[in-house]
Amino acid sequence: MHISIIGVPIDLGANRRGVDMGPSAMRYAGLHRALAGLGHTVSDLGDVVVPGPEASDPGDPRARYLRQIVDVCRELRERVAAAARAGSFPLVLGGDHSLSVGTVSGVRRVYPNTGVIWLDAHGDFNTPETTPSGNVHGMPLAAVLGLGAADLVACMEGRPVQPEQAVLVGVRDLDPGERELLRRTGVRVFTMQEVDRHGLPAVMEEALGFLRRHVEHIHLSLDLDVFEPDLAPGVGTPKSGGLTYREGHLAMEMIAEQGMLVSMELVEVNPILDKANRTARLAVDMARSALGARVM
Repeated sequence: MHISIIGVPIDLGANRRGVDMGPSAMRYAGLHRALAGLGHTVSDLGDVVVPGPEASDPGDPRARYLRQIVDVCRELRERVAAAARAGSFPLVLGGDHSLSVGTVSGVRRVYPNTGVIWLDAHGDFNTPETTPSGNVHGMPLAAVLGLGAADLVACMEGRPVQPEQAVLVGVRDLDPGERELLRRTGVRVFTMQEVDRHGLPAVMEEALGFLRRHVEHIHLSLDLDVFEPDLAPGVGTPKSGGLTYREGHLAMEMIAEQGMLVSMELVEVNPILDKANRTARLAVDMARSALGARVM
């Protein structure tokens, strides 16, 4: 396939600096070469321009830097939609997870019946009413489902993802408000307890089987904090008890086998907190598996 890499050096949605350097770290880790080595043609479309927090007004403390994040998501939406419309596979590099509203809205403009599989230690299902921090990177999954700050939700252009079109895998840290909201909306959540109890293959088969019944295409949102912190030290919000290296590869391989993947994003890589670019290299490894790498 043809892959279009789009960088989004944004850290406005997080409370720790550094994820704005994530796109550069993944490029430095050999992403372009790794994907081209699989036989794909790869174009790097550069980065979306993102304002720095130093020159920005944070605004409402319940949704800090919301206006600037919405502007970035709108620009990303246009770039993702243009790439998808041209028959390319958008691969978005973050940056904090708030960018996902732009990625999902862009791909759904071209492929309306696209669901999301969200691999993350956290729910990302807060709203300005439930958030304990005001950090927008904890709100994007709610926003793509049409919940939360009106300006962020409006980025979905009236095409919000429906609850049956989303699955959340690897969760092990939820705020009380988002836990209740997830229950109320009925989004299918596969926690690490379920992974431990049933095994990653069974969980992924159930998650993907659920999506197959409701969508034609899949967008993969991979937050590197879904992994055990020893594997991915360079993330802003690490949480013990995450996926292992092999579990990550198997999850990617099982997604690839569906033949439904139309876009992907790799987010929350923070080189300041990393060790020898380990987390960025892990992200590249996962991208390879999701995009066709096999032992045989």
